[in-house]
Parts: sequence; C-alpha cells; structure tokens
Amino acid sequence: MIFRACHWNVQFPRTPLVMGILNVTPDSFSDGGQFLDRKKAVEHAVQMSEEGADIIDVGGESTRPRSEPVSESEELKRVVPIIQALKDETKVPISIDTQKAAVAREALAAGAIIVNDIAANREDPEMWQIVSMAKAGYVLMHMQGTPQTMAENPSYKDVVGEVGEFFQSRLELLKKSGVAAEQVLLDPGIGFGKNVEHNLQLLANLKRFTVYERPVLVGASRKSFIGKLLGGDVSERLPGSLACAIWAALNGVQIIRTHDVRATVEAVRMVGEIQSRHRP
Repeated sequence: MIFRACHWNVQFPRTPLVMGILNVTPDSFSDGGQFLDRKKAVEHAVQMSEEGADIIDVGGESTRPRSEPVSESEELKRVVPIIQALKDETKVPISIDTQKAAVAREALAAGAIIVNDIAANREDPEMWQIVSMAKAGYVLMHMQGTPQTMAENPSYKDVVGEVGEFFQSRLELLKKSGVAAEQVLLDPGIGFGKNVEHNLQLLANLKRFTVYERPVLVGASRKSFIGKLLGGDVSERLPGSLACAIWAALNGVQIIRTHDVRATVEAVRMVGEIQSRHRP
C-alpha cells in the first residue's frame, strides 16, 4: 500500500509514522498560545523533527469543542509564514490542518504537501479540487457536526459502522473530484462529535477500517476522553495518550498524530521491535 503526497511517497506496511502537532493558535485545547511567535513555532517544529517526527502538522485555527472560527485572512497570516520558514529549516514533510479551501491552496503553494481536513463531511468539492490539482496528500476525517456543535450530545446507532460508511462514500466522492486513492489517509476523528464511549468503540475496532486499503491515521493525543476516564488535566494525559498510540500501532494504524513526539516515537519503535520477533 502506497501513500503519495506531491513528491513524497511512503510504502506500507512499516513502522507507523508519527505526525507532530504544531498549533499556531491562541486557543487550542492543549498548547494554545505557546507557539504564536514565529521563532518559537519554528524552533518547536525543528525540535519535533529531531525527536523523530515524520510529518509536521501546522494548524492556525482551533478545532476544540465550541471553539470560535477565525477569518481566512487571520488563518493565512498565522500559518503561511511558518510553512515557508519550515520548508527552509527542515526536510520533514509539512501538513496543513485546515478546513478552508483558500488556506489549503496557499499553504500548498508555500510548501505543505498534505491537507488535514476535519471538514471532509462537506458537499462543496472546492477543497478536493485543490488537492487534486496539487496532487497533495489528503486526510479524510470523520466529524459529526462542526467544532461549534460537535460536543452537543453526539448520537450514533453504530459509530464504527457509520464512520466506515462515511469513508466509503467520501472515497467515491474524492475519486470523482480527481483525488486518487493513493493520496488519501483515513482518520476516524477521535473526539470530533463523539462521546467517551464512541471514542473507545472506534479505538477498539480500528482494524475494521483497514478494509478500505488506505492508511489509517489516529489522533487521540491529550484529548478530553482520556481525562474523563483517568482523571487529570491536559498536562497529565501522556500515559493515556501513549496507551492509545500503542494500541493503534498494534491494530493496523499507520500514522499517529501527537503533541508528544519523542515519547510516541519511542513507544511505537518499541512495539515494532517486539512485533518483529513475534512467532505466530
């Protein structure tokens, strides 16, 4: 199985890739305000690459529950200079975390090669056409509602089945828009319009999403369901986040999105070392 993003190709199976999170926002749930300064943001991205990040995911708009959207111009002002700087500072592939087509277009022009799109539930094909034209990678993420509404009593009859049906229908729409299957990653959207039980069911059944023969990405890092289950604030969620990462690595996930790069890289590498010696 191959994932293609512009000039970058990855062949799976292999040890899961680690995507490091770089939020250049004042209000993200975990690290809001820490990396608004361009120099600090670039330094943090370089540090993550040195710690083993395979991808840097740059976001300029918080998508935490009930977050307020920002204007297109403000989001561009936050992310484009960072991407331009990172292109010179590191060779690690850059992803743009945005739901705005215009931001995706400018970010790709600045040097990003992947669009991480929480709003893949849209009907407007403009974003997909931009991805097709650029031959960029695309993270197809499931979300019920929007960041402003997704925490308001999310409801499913069968969350695993419904997320799978969403992937199937969207893969068909992407193909019609000119986005090849090899450009697509699947993200079940942990925490995006799901309660604690929904998140646990999705994690418990990750192997169900491998039937689409596309790499699966999981981002559970520091999310609130971990705190609700185990207690503690955002700064105390590393053990729960690593447990999710290890479980994902053992259940067919190819990319793990995280705030804590070094710890996640080492945990995933250890899993790989053990798996390589397993005797069926």
